[in-house]
Amino acid sequence: MNDETHDITRRRFLGDTIAATVVASTAPLLLHVSAQEHPSGSSTPWYRRAYLWGQTNITEKDPSRYDIGWWRDYWKRTQVDAVIINAGGIVAYYPSKFPLHHRAEFLGERDLFGELTKAAHDDGIFVMARMDSNRAAEDFFTAHPDWFARDIQGNPYRAADKYVACINSPYYDDYLPGVLREIIERSQPDGFTDNSWAGLGRESICYCENCARKFQAKRGKALPKKADWDDQTYRDWIMWSYARRLEVWELNNRITRAAGGPDCIWSGMNSGSVTAQARSFRDLREICRRADIMMLDHQRRDDDTGFQQNGDTGKRVHMLLGWRKLAPESMALYQSGPGYYRVASKPAAEARMWMIAGLAGGIQPWWHHVGAYHEDRRMYHTAEPVMRWWKTNQQYLVDRTPIATVGVVWSQRNTDFFGRNAAADLVDAPYTGFMHALVRARIPYVPIHADDLDEQGNNLTLLILPNVGALSDAQAAAIRRFVARGGSLLATGSTSLHDEWGDARQDFALGDLFGCHPTGGAQTRQSTGGRASAGDPSGAFAPSPNSHTYLRLTPELRARVDGPKTGDEPRISGERHAVLRGFEETDILPFGGTLAPLKLEAGVVVPMTFVPPFPTYPPETAWMRQPSTDIPGLVLSERGRSRIAYMPADIDRRYAREHLPDHARLLANVIRWASGDTIPLAVDGTGLVDCHLYEQPGRLILHLVNLTSEATWRAPVDELIRVGPFKVTVTLPQRLAASRARSLVAGRDQPVAMTGRSAAIEIDAILDHEVIVFE
Repeated sequence: MNDETHDITRRRFLGDTIAATVVASTAPLLLHVSAQEHPSGSSTPWYRRAYLWGQTNITEKDPSRYDIGWWRDYWKRTQVDAVIINAGGIVAYYPSKFPLHHRAEFLGERDLFGELTKAAHDDGIFVMARMDSNRAAEDFFTAHPDWFARDIQGNPYRAADKYVACINSPYYDDYLPGVLREIIERSQPDGFTDNSWAGLGRESICYCENCARKFQAKRGKALPKKADWDDQTYRDWIMWSYARRLEVWELNNRITRAAGGPDCIWSGMNSGSVTAQARSFRDLREICRRADIMMLDHQRRDDDTGFQQNGDTGKRVHMLLGWRKLAPESMALYQSGPGYYRVASKPAAEARMWMIAGLAGGIQPWWHHVGAYHEDRRMYHTAEPVMRWWKTNQQYLVDRTPIATVGVVWSQRNTDFFGRNAAADLVDAPYTGFMHALVRARIPYVPIHADDLDEQGNNLTLLILPNVGALSDAQAAAIRRFVARGGSLLATGSTSLHDEWGDARQDFALGDLFGCHPTGGAQTRQSTGGRASAGDPSGAFAPSPNSHTYLRLTPELRARVDGPKTGDEPRISGERHAVLRGFEETDILPFGGTLAPLKLEAGVVVPMTFVPPFPTYPPETAWMRQPSTDIPGLVLSERGRSRIAYMPADIDRRYAREHLPDHARLLANVIRWASGDTIPLAVDGTGLVDCHLYEQPGRLILHLVNLTSEATWRAPVDELIRVGPFKVTVTLPQRLAASRARSLVAGRDQPVAMTGRSAAIEIDAILDHEVIVFE
């Protein structure tokens, strides 16, 4: 046993034996904000009372210039309840006893972490010690080469000048627990977080001795030689890797609770992107089932998803975590995209709107600076007004449950085994397309995991499945039960054509509900090249400058009398279906994909059919060679109270990529038809507004976020554009009668006009957001 290993063993023993002393010494800290009673009779844990957060991500230079007094004043001005302070991992900000625990270059003998922790506790602020612990310097690698990840040739994996530690090695099992105990012994933080805790990502298989030995013991086979989604060994490695991250989560919590008391939790950071979670083996659902608080490292929007994605993230996490637990999110106040400028201020409007969009989805704000000293001081003015507004209106922003009749189904296994290496196109884009369409139509919705349909689907009237290709038999059965209870269904693309491993089925698992079936044999996956494979009813995203396709709207609302006649147009008399409302002046909609024939069951309605590709260039050739087919673009049916819509045309994905208003209108029309008259909210007025509806005892809360700006689809926004007026009509639950409404941003009360169960008010204008409380 070398000296470092001996020291680790000794510290583990000491940490366990002094646990009672540590608990006794830290108990007063657990009471420094509130003595609110927990249902168990003890005080409410600190992590249920830490609503407003701050983080100064310390650089190695900062120990020589950290002005603790200035930052204490900033904590006070932003009214934070908790701060995240760098402790250790790659860099230690205290004089660690572990010789390989690299001290910050300018630390000297200073205990910066200890000083900041004491200052925060003196100010009544909770502290989460931040770790960054998946890599180390060369001297550490040289001392413990068997603790680090290796490629198939035996070479170590590198990240810049650091070596990546293997998550199956003693680095995670012994060394890091020793560091956690040391930090607790020295400074008694209230808990821990770690932004790089999950180890090597999915793109790299580790072949070190630790992985080889543990995989063999668990699965009875050698590690996969390469990434191959059709190889069961690779699939086993994927699931084994997920399980290991959960083991690390549970191990770290045992360590911190034993050393620091039952409320000294460890909660690693997680992304707001399901695809990012999948690439790092962080199972969002399983982590939420274990987490006491969810720490989100999700700092900015991108041009595809917009600010509304942050509201969606909040709802997704809380649907898994529960709505009483907290989910703070790191919100960068430096310019983090486009470009990456760590010490330059993000435009105030961009940072503010990201924060507000998150608040609307149930996220708690957490300002984030890199470095303790900045020459660009504009960033210090952004968070304060948002945090103060939140503190003033705190009672309306937590402990609330969403009111929505539409659920958008997702699962991380679908991202893994159907999306595979093309999840952004096959999984993320279809989901995002529906998110955008729902926001544009001002329809409240919740993300719902495919394994939670029985538990969470009872209050929903419509499930949307956006190209959820991989569904297990159990998940498909839950969807059938939902429909049997009278629920409606809207599915697109390859939904249910693959099992939970992504293997092709002969038919839709939900074909009996869709009322249609593929005409070929076993279905093959859409290729990453973007073309639909043989037998797949949906067309992959494949825009081409050389050809274009369309969807024909049939039957025609009326015989065409206002355009030139050629004699070869399709002519079908009769009224169009309600899903085509708003398209009276067109017989076609742009599509761009490909579709395959389907076998239709009796009684279904097909309001759109496929127009095959024809040239775009030169313009003289841009005429339809085959103006119509019987290939469905949308299949509708009704089963008692249930309405079923299956859309083989991937309009959801195309709307996410192309933002064509026709696609948004079509998706919204189908959603409204399938929902019947159950949507509880109508907001009339111009502008792009995201609508979140919640309930608390005795009140309804409507959070409206104004997404209308000069940079709606391109970050960063620099100027907010005021929109309004709006007429808001909300259907109240039977248990609630509203006599007045209060605008929390405008700060005024107004009467409510009641018509039956509908409550209506007028809103003059919205600059960034407004919150209406009906009570």
